[in-house]
Amino acid sequence: MNKLSTEQRARVVAALVEGNGLRATARLTGVARMTVEKLLRDLGTACARFHDETVRNVRSNRVQCDEIWSFVYAKAKNVTTAIAAEHPGAGDVWTWTAIDADSKLVISWLVGSRDAGAAYAFMTDVAGRLRNRVQLTTDGHTPYLAAVEDAFGCDIDYAMLVKIYGSDPQGEKRYSPAICLGAVATTIMGDPDPRHISTSYVERQNLTMRMHMRRFTRLTNGFSKKVEMHAHAIALHFAYYNFCKIHQTLRVTPAMEAGLSDHAWSLEEIVGLLD
Repeated sequence: MNKLSTEQRARVVAALVEGNGLRATARLTGVARMTVEKLLRDLGTACARFHDETVRNVRSNRVQCDEIWSFVYAKAKNVTTAIAAEHPGAGDVWTWTAIDADSKLVISWLVGSRDAGAAYAFMTDVAGRLRNRVQLTTDGHTPYLAAVEDAFGCDIDYAMLVKIYGSDPQGEKRYSPAICLGAVATTIMGDPDPRHISTSYVERQNLTMRMHMRRFTRLTNGFSKKVEMHAHAIALHFAYYNFCKIHQTLRVTPAMEAGLSDHAWSLEEIVGLLD
């Protein structure tokens, strides 16, 4: 760690979790870029381990799941054979997230592809962290169907919220999102409450990810160059989000609301996970 003090490490982490890239963080803190990268690598590993051990036996009523897109080194359409050989993991990468709708706690996440295998691994992890039957809402991504059934069996109230999109009448295709014309709620399993079939909170969390991680910012050169660093940044983000960041509507952190912590963590406590 280049003999950085706890206070120096906390300043580096503060810059990273507020959306700065490695080089910007190095300029702001006066710490060498490679030292910043090593800290992110080590702390990301520690945060992932801490989450795996701590966010267990979660009592929840409603869980929402979604996937957010990003890419590593190059978008999938631009990954040549040479790039794939030189940069393993290059191409599109998806982050699956599950959030408790009441406490806003991020229960689980997974970095990988958007296929059935990733869906199964993700939903199995979600199921293993819950202590009671919940109402689950996902988008209309087909792999969820088998993954949810395999992970939960019949012990779940599950609904899909399928959004209907239309084309832009002005013909803008490149950067403008499609126009959402509406959404159709479909009960898949159990008896979900129609009033709570929603993915609004997890979609808002997707926006938080884009604002607080430079690697998710669109139309910049701050994207991840290595998939492992991408995963480390996400692990740090969720540790900060769950345990440090005061939620404006809750007035406490998600971990406090969920009963996993009795106080809002400081950045020094996050850094302390390295010890």
